[in-house]
Amino acid sequence: MTEGDLRRALGRLLAAGVVLSAVLLGAGLALWMAGGATASAGWLLQAGLVALMATPVLGVLASLVEYVAERDWMFVGVTLTVLAILALTVFISLLG
Repeated sequence: MTEGDLRRALGRLLAAGVVLSAVLLGAGLALWMAGGATASAGWLLQAGLVALMATPVLGVLASLVEYVAERDWMFVGVTLTVLAILALTVFISLLG
């Protein structure tokens, strides 16, 4: 895969994540504003936020897979560092 192909694939992945997140958040907000199904609204809102936060992580993972396949070890190292920082951030936020 060329660099341009990787960029296009990552762009599509990020766009799909944002669209999914927007749909989930919009549906949750609509249910919440309608005043009914508050449990469903809460679930949709949470799912939308999780999708939004997971989107860049999936982009980093897709990049990592591609760089390993290309045997571009410098970028594998950089991508693993970014992934470790993201994981550490999530871990710290879960601790409270």
